[in-house]
Amino acid sequence: MSGAPSRPRPLAQCPPGDLRDVIGVMTDIDDTLTRAGTIEPQALQALHDLQAGGVPVIAITGRPHGWSLPHAAAWPLAALVAENGAVALIPHAQGGVRTEFAQDEATRARNAQRLQAVAAQVLCEVPGAVLATDSAGRLTDIAVDHSEFHHLDAAAIARVVALMQAAGMTATVSSIHVNGWFGTHDKYSGAQWMLQRLFGRSLEDELGCWVYVGDSTNDQPLFERFPHSVGVANLRRFADQLQHWPTWITQGERGAGFAEVAAALRAARPR
Repeated sequence: MSGAPSRPRPLAQCPPGDLRDVIGVMTDIDDTLTRAGTIEPQALQALHDLQAGGVPVIAITGRPHGWSLPHAAAWPLAALVAENGAVALIPHAQGGVRTEFAQDEATRARNAQRLQAVAAQVLCEVPGAVLATDSAGRLTDIAVDHSEFHHLDAAAIARVVALMQAAGMTATVSSIHVNGWFGTHDKYSGAQWMLQRLFGRSLEDELGCWVYVGDSTNDQPLFERFPHSVGVANLRRFADQLQHWPTWITQGERGAGFAEVAAALRAARPR
């Protein structure tokens, strides 16, 4: 297919009937729920409102296990999938959080040294490259900061991605980091895993019953597959890099945009 990808329509124009059958939400975290790493009040209230309305929310992020653990415990989530589909944090109703992995222990151990070798190569060969400040909490991947606390230009980001891919890694670019890992998992496989793990159901069978909300280029595999996909307004900063836009886009950025999604879902639910 040729031509530019279709641009999203404003979420405010979505007919409530289109969302009537939605039963749950899957969402990115950084710059979708948060600003500068902290959840915005509108987003946190929206999560509570969705939980009160019986709408489960599964967060899927490139952030590491260590960073994600306190948020999985504190926020009203059904689960939090970290490290781009590799690690699941599942809150218990009685308190506490269970950690599960997409890869077995032997695979993770085998990959650990390979990850560190690629990280060292990136830092050596890309001027200005710095590992993300949350790297100590990473169990299955590496992350290079390009916008959170350090800046890399487009050419440097492309070089980081190329080095990761040349080493046999999967590499993605979020709104703040370049993430790289060994394995075929990604945000979409993480979404599939959690729906099966939590509810014993296939995501492929009910894609039209879930909304996905995101803000960056690494959300494209989900934008492409979910009929009810939504970008918060700050997604537009990546306009020249997107091959797959979401169906809808919010008026507000970050947490305010996520709150718009939650309000639209509440308005569409049968009384």
